[in-house]
Amino acid sequence: MNNHRRLVLASGSRWRRQLLDRLEIPYAWASPDIDETPHPNETPEALVHRLALTKAERIAADYSKHIVIGSDQVAVFDGEILGKPGNTATARANLARFSGQRVRFITGLAVIDTSRAWHRVCHERFDVVFRKLSDAEIERYVAREQPLDSAGSFRMEGLGITLFERLEGDDPNTLIGLPLIRLCALLREAGIDPLLDPVSDD
Repeated sequence: MNNHRRLVLASGSRWRRQLLDRLEIPYAWASPDIDETPHPNETPEALVHRLALTKAERIAADYSKHIVIGSDQVAVFDGEILGKPGNTATARANLARFSGQRVRFITGLAVIDTSRAWHRVCHERFDVVFRKLSDAEIERYVAREQPLDSAGSFRMEGLGITLFERLEGDDPNTLIGLPLIRLCALLREAGIDPLLDPVSDD
């Protein structure tokens, strides 16, 4: 492993940083400024692939000899791609629609090694089945947690866990926004093993 290749997370999300912290690998982070608007007729999978890779590429331009991680997530319900609610009214409306229903979350992951023009892009799916929610529960939840910057209008790592009947998927970290199991596999492919070869801080 080449210790000079440091990690960079192309995200300003504190939730993704908290997840990456679990791997105990030193890293830098930078927030890319990109347009996240879906293209006409773009599938959810194609959208998260494009956005994750675009985020990583935007940051990679400033980091030579680094490994850059990009990620993006959307919620899909009844064939509709849902992004971040942005305001309390939309968050409440989303949760009312989700009550008693299944919602799919698709998280794109891109890893770029700028030292050798190598990259991989993939996605992970994770389903959430909501329990029946009352109007009072929805209003109280949104008021308490203000999940306005989270796809799906909830934060699974917080009070959002109270909204669910069950979770279905391979890696619960996918739901928070960074699929760590797949990320570890891609990092090993790139030459970094979180257990055996921690990146040097020097």
